[in-house]
Amino acid sequence: MPARLLVVEDIKVQALHLRRLLEKEGHEVTVCADAEEATALLAGRDFDLVFADLNLAADEDGLALFSRIRAQLGDEAPPFVILTAYGTAQLARRAIKAGVDDFLSKPVHATELEACIKNALEHQRLRRENRALSQAVRSRQVAERLIGNSRPFLAMLELARAAAGSEATILIRGESGTGKELVADFVHAASPRAGGPLVKVNCGAIPAPLLEAELFGHERGAFTDASEARLGRFELAQGGTLFLDEIGDLPLPLQVKLLRVVQARAVERLGGQGEVIPLDVRLVAATHHDLEAMVRKGTFREDLYYRINVITIQAPPLRERRGDLELLAEAFRLRFNERDKRAFKGFSPEALEALRRHDWPGNVRELENAVERAVALGRGERLELEHLPPAVRQGAARPRGGDLAARLLDTGLGLEDVERLLIARALEAAGGNVSRAARQLGLTRRTLQYRMGRDEGARAART
Repeated sequence: MPARLLVVEDIKVQALHLRRLLEKEGHEVTVCADAEEATALLAGRDFDLVFADLNLAADEDGLALFSRIRAQLGDEAPPFVILTAYGTAQLARRAIKAGVDDFLSKPVHATELEACIKNALEHQRLRRENRALSQAVRSRQVAERLIGNSRPFLAMLELARAAAGSEATILIRGESGTGKELVADFVHAASPRAGGPLVKVNCGAIPAPLLEAELFGHERGAFTDASEARLGRFELAQGGTLFLDEIGDLPLPLQVKLLRVVQARAVERLGGQGEVIPLDVRLVAATHHDLEAMVRKGTFREDLYYRINVITIQAPPLRERRGDLELLAEAFRLRFNERDKRAFKGFSPEALEALRRHDWPGNVRELENAVERAVALGRGERLELEHLPPAVRQGAARPRGGDLAARLLDTGLGLEDVERLLIARALEAAGGNVSRAARQLGLTRRTLQYRMGRDEGARAART
């Protein structure tokens, strides 16, 4: 089958000879003389295979060119074949160990070239099929961990799915324990970058003095303990996604440096001598902090906030998706049953009632921990109330909605007063965010604004 081939050869006579041999077999051939031109051609065009001379006249030899192309294109790099007139078994082993697809000694015959092209393209096809299969498996594994059918959850999932197909920076917001990291996993698995790496950094878990080197990498001797050069997380994420968890915990000096990297789409390692490394990385960040309040206080840079807040995905707390509670509890029961080799068939009515009444301040993570504890300590066929954590068991003694209504009637408050109190409490819990407060109350933003305006009008009329 005809292929698009790039030949990197600095000796003109040999380059023309290779072109004639390859074009005679029907292949489309592009010839260049050095690594810089080859890199530029590969950045702008798709090639099925690269032939490169080992000993190029410029500073960079064929193996160095291969390393540069692999770093630049990652898994999308075309198969690479080294050519040399000084072929030895040692050189061949060195080339194959470096990862090149084949090694041919000059002079090369047409039959050798054709067999080499056939083998390299077949290996490339198998690699792509394997990557696609691995991507499908990863996507399914992530999707299986996303459990729920409530309206807030499905709305979040739909937004995440739509955002995944773009290259835009995503900010995932939500309280601790709502599954922000799982949303990041889903975005990566559903994106065109799913075949690349997903690199995660918890900005709040790494001490500030180490975080800069962790993110940007460092050269040998950059600081006291830097005995060797090290790639940073940005470089490790080339061709994939970098997930910055708890970005609100990033120190201000590092916020400035992160902003430069995001703007330039390039990074310079600590101790580097001005060498700038281009980045092909999709950025996803997450936080449980109120970044707008931090911007007002001066603890989070406004320019960085707007850079990362291109698409916002709000992970709803468990109290806003109570319809998913039993689905989640059952999923956790099955998981821990399998892990601990237990055979619990479900929850007792009393245990389920306690799960329903609990407020879940720790969200899905707290529910997961509660079910894990119950499976570990449980006896019999079902998980009982006594197997749940004390904080969850206390929920079973809380008054039902009817008791609450009776107490409200005893206060003498009218319906409008109760509504006004509920709106005020929801706004307070949402930090003044009207959209978030509306979701908590089960209203649209427009309806909540209307009711807020109606209350203001009523107070003005009374005065």
